[in-house]
Amino acid sequence: MTPTHLKELTLEEVAEHNKEGDLWVVIDAKVYDLSRFAHLHPGGPDVLLAGGVAGKDATMAFFGLHRHEVLLRPQYARLQIGTIRGEEEHIKAPEPGAISRVPYAEPTWLCSGFHSPYYSDNHRRFHYAIRAFFMKELYSEALRCEESGRRISQEMVDKLSNLNFLAMRLGPGKHLKGLTLMGGIVKPEEFDYFHELILNTELARFGTRGFVDGLLNGGVIALPPVLNFGTPELQTQYVSDILAGKKYIALAITEAFAGSDVAGVQTTAVREGHEWVITGTKKWITNGTFADYFTTLCQTDSGPTVVLVPRSSTVSTKPVKTSYSATAGTAYVTFSATRVPVSHTLGGVGQGLHVILSNFNHERWMILGTSLGAQRLVVEECLKWTNQRMAFRKPLNAQPVIRAKLALMIERVEACQSWVENITHQMNHMTYAEQSDKLAGPIALLKKFVSRSGRETAEDATQIFGGRGITVGGMGKVIENFHRTSPFDAILGGAEDVLGDLGVRQAIRKMPKNARL
Repeated sequence: MTPTHLKELTLEEVAEHNKEGDLWVVIDAKVYDLSRFAHLHPGGPDVLLAGGVAGKDATMAFFGLHRHEVLLRPQYARLQIGTIRGEEEHIKAPEPGAISRVPYAEPTWLCSGFHSPYYSDNHRRFHYAIRAFFMKELYSEALRCEESGRRISQEMVDKLSNLNFLAMRLGPGKHLKGLTLMGGIVKPEEFDYFHELILNTELARFGTRGFVDGLLNGGVIALPPVLNFGTPELQTQYVSDILAGKKYIALAITEAFAGSDVAGVQTTAVREGHEWVITGTKKWITNGTFADYFTTLCQTDSGPTVVLVPRSSTVSTKPVKTSYSATAGTAYVTFSATRVPVSHTLGGVGQGLHVILSNFNHERWMILGTSLGAQRLVVEECLKWTNQRMAFRKPLNAQPVIRAKLALMIERVEACQSWVENITHQMNHMTYAEQSDKLAGPIALLKKFVSRSGRETAEDATQIFGGRGITVGGMGKVIENFHRTSPFDAILGGAEDVLGDLGVRQAIRKMPKNARL
C-alpha cells in the first residue's frame, strides 16, 4: 500500500487477526498482513503463528531474528497495511551520508563534541559526499557482486570515473592536475592523504571484502609505478584510459614460487633487440581476470626489472578460487614468450626491487585503511546486536563476558585509528622519497598491528554472534564475511611476520652508533 492508503489501527484490532489465513503482526508501530506470506516464510508458518507473534507487537521477536533492511525490501514493504494509532516508528533507515550515533561506530573526528587536529571542514564535506554516493549508488552493486562473483559493472565504473575515483585513490600528486574531484568538493591542490583515507575506510563499510579489491584495487597498486617510473611517452599512452575506467591494470609480482620474497620471482625477461621476451607465471593477481595491462616484475641478466605488459594473445589468465568473492578478479597469469617493447620498462633495468619496494608503502597503507573501516563496522554491528539480542531474559550486553569482548574490540579499533592518523599526517608532510626512507618500517609495523587486531576482533565478533556469525547472509552477514576474509589483510601486501621483521630491521638500521644503557 502507498502511505496515503495505510489504515490507522489499534492493538486490539490487530489482535483479532491471529490465526492461519488471517495473520497480522506489528513491527515498530507498523502493521503487516502476513496471511498469504506465512507459508512462504523461510522459517515456516509456525514461527509466525506462535503466541508471542500472531496478532501481537512482534518488534522484539523480529529484531532478534532479522536486520532492519529486511523491512525495506519491496516484497516485504508492500505487506504493510497500516500503523498503530498514536505510535510512531523508532527504527528508521539512515539517510545516505548520515553519521551513526552508535558509540565508537565512527572515528571521533566525525562525532559531535569531539575534535581533531587532522581534519578540516573540507574533509567533512568530502566524507559526507562520499558516504552518500556510496550508499545511494554503490552499496547495492557491492552486495550483488559479492554474492554473484561478477566483476563491477562498466556502468558503475563510469559513474565512479566521473568523480575521478581511481585518481583520488592514488593519493595527492601531479596526476590530479586539471581534474574535477568529487564534483568539485575538493580542489586537486587541496586533496591530501586524509581525503584518500576517507575513501579507503568508507568503501570498506559494506561488509563485502571481495568487492573492496574488485573496486579497481588493481589500479591502486599497479598504476603508481607507471606514474612514478614510466617515461612521459608511456604515461601519455596508457594512464588517461586507466584513470577514466576505460582500461584496467593489475600488479603482477606474486608467484607460486615467490610471495613476500619478491626477489625470488622466476618470471624472466630476455632482451632481443628492442623487445623483452617475457616468460613465466604469476598467481593471486588482483583484478587479473579482467586487466588489460600488467605491471610485471621479471628477472633479467641485470637483475629484477619491472615491465608494463599489455594483454595479448600470448598473455592468458584464469580465475583463482579463494575464500573471498570472485568479484575481486583474482587470477593466475601466464606469459608465453610475450613480446613487449623495451620502452615499457619502469624505473630502469635492474631497478625492479626499488620500484616495487617504494610502491609497497602506499599499498600497505591502503590495505590497513580498508581494514580499519571494516573493523569499525564490525564494532558497530556488535554493539547493536548485543543491545537488541535477548538472552536469559536480558540484553546480551548485560553479560560481563560480552562487555569484556566489546571493550577489547573498541580498544583495538581506537588504537589502530590513532596510529593510522599519525602515519597519514606524516605522509602529508613528506615527499615520496622521504616516505620511502622514513615510513617503510612504521607502515610495515602498523599494517601488521591493524591486520592482527582485525583477526582478533573477527574472533570476538563471531563468538558474540554465535551461529549467525558463521552463516552467510542474514543477521550476522557482516561478521561472517569479515571473519572469513580478514586474513586477506594479513597476507596481501606482505605477510605479518615479514612486515614485523622489516619494521624492526629498519629500526635497528637507524640506531645511533653511541646508543648505550
